[in-house]
Amino acid sequence: MDKTDDLIERALSAEDRALLASHGEPGYISQALGLFRGPQGWVGMLAYVTALASFAGFAFAFWQLWTSEDVLAALKWGVVALLLFQYAAMMKTFMGTRVEANRTLRELKRMELQVALLRDPAH
Repeated sequence: MDKTDDLIERALSAEDRALLASHGEPGYISQALGLFRGPQGWVGMLAYVTALASFAGFAFAFWQLWTSEDVLAALKWGVVALLLFQYAAMMKTFMGTRVEANRTLRELKRMELQVALLRDPAH
């Protein structure tokens, strides 16, 4: 904690601290499942399903590459495997950035709550 956190902590009452503690950071699984909720949940579901299908296609293409006896066929399957793997990795990166964006929004909401609690003259 830094000096600003200490000042905020001293300014809050015990009830306010309990309220802020109840809005703590959720676990990783909860954050990951949060991609499928809300108005943009369908985008997360679409990205997840396409990434899963792409990885399955990659596994199949890699198996075909591994068992291929013809060099040209092996090259074709290798290119397909590479492209499918890159797409799956890109979708994983996309979902990771959405998790981080959700974390940032959650922290902004916590800060708004802290400011509202500090401004409230009743406290």
